Amino acid sequence: MLRIDVVTIFPGLFEAFLGESIVGIAGAVGALEVGVHDLRKWTSDRHRTVDDAPYGGGPGMVMKPEPLVAALEALAGTKGSGRTARVVLMTPQGERLDQSHVAQLAKARHLVLACGRYEGVDQRVIDLAVDEEISIGDYVLSGGEVPAMVVIEAVARLLPGVLGNPESAGSESFGQGLLEGPQYTRPALFRGLAVPEVLLSGNHAAVARWRAEKAHEITRRRRPDLLRRPGKEEEAR
Repeated sequence: MLRIDVVTIFPGLFEAFLGESIVGIAGAVGALEVGVHDLRKWTSDRHRTVDDAPYGGGPGMVMKPEPLVAALEALAGTKGSGRTARVVLMTPQGERLDQSHVAQLAKARHLVLACGRYEGVDQRVIDLAVDEEISIGDYVLSGGEVPAMVVIEAVARLLPGVLGNPESAGSESFGQGLLEGPQYTRPALFRGLAVPEVLLSGNHAAVARWRAEKAHEITRRRRPDLLRRPGKEEEAR
């Protein structure tokens, strides 16, 4: 079972998310356990302060090091040999998440996801208590809560016993380093558009070839960068 702890100042955002869909299934089958922790629990002043003005001036506020480091060390141990979990900070400055990275995270036994807010976190939090920084894309959100949910769901789908068909995770977009091709279901004809004949043929080898061709075609058109990865250019020919 994978344990994920989330540190946030908005724990209520996770309530419905954790009980629904794939993440809810992962919890129900015992593949995933998620704990959500209010950062303000680790504050020491009567106002439960988690942010302050940045040194050097500038707009916005910065998350203070004292409560966040205390929270991360309480959940994961001190950084280094005594650490019992991998601590991940969700931040626009992090490494961009992709499916291979998700697969690595899914192999962990315990993750702690720290959700930044405001203009970011004090650098000393990263130096003292963070193992890895992750971004979910080249854009800015108001905080790390939605990115943390993205990580949780992406990882949950790869855990044993969660998907009804375990092969689904490998055949979807990015599962083989490509985008997934078009999919069809009943009816065979809808508003003049017909399902490709090959999908109705019952010829599994032909269907597999068609799907592979379409996957390369759509990847070449929309995400040619994926085909420039080692081994993919030859495979696409």
